[in-house]
Amino acid sequence: MTAQPTLTTERLLLRPYTEADAPDVQRLAGEREIAATTIRIPHPYPDGAAEEWISGHPRAFESRESVVFAVTLRDGGALAGGIGLDLSPAHHCGELGYWIAVPYWKRGLATEASRAVIDYGFRDLDLHRIEAHCFISNPASGRVLEKVGMTAEGELRERVLKWGDYETLRYYSILHNEWSP
Repeated sequence: MTAQPTLTTERLLLRPYTEADAPDVQRLAGEREIAATTIRIPHPYPDGAAEEWISGHPRAFESRESVVFAVTLRDGGALAGGIGLDLSPAHHCGELGYWIAVPYWKRGLATEASRAVIDYGFRDLDLHRIEAHCFISNPASGRVLEKVGMTAEGELRERVLKWGDYETLRYYSILHNEWSP
């Protein structure tokens, strides 16, 4: 596999994270509103965790475990979030995940970034299926997945314990033959 690419959209550059992004990741992803809508992002975001997370990306990309992009604005380069695919090469499958920083909500950035990463997954990684899930308590994320052409497949009731409450997950997917960029 070659080096991780940078993907360009109308308003975004999706690029590999660098160590210099760590303070912004900690500050932006560490907001309670972000952690509340995700399974993996902690709140408060511990010191050193962003550096450790970023340092693992090159190895995970080389071993085809995952590909993770910093979502940055083309105009000015500000970090606006993160997006990636957890890969299952044996099954030609990837799981899409993303977060967008609160100041950039309701601007269509998650949809724009998701389209680019889905296209990359099908075109460059030769995936057959891309799937995603979201808390049903986060309907905005579900709308993003529907806008990019994913189909809701079902729910896992009270699947995740988040801050003392059980969250139901809604699962979505899109197959390569259903995708049109």
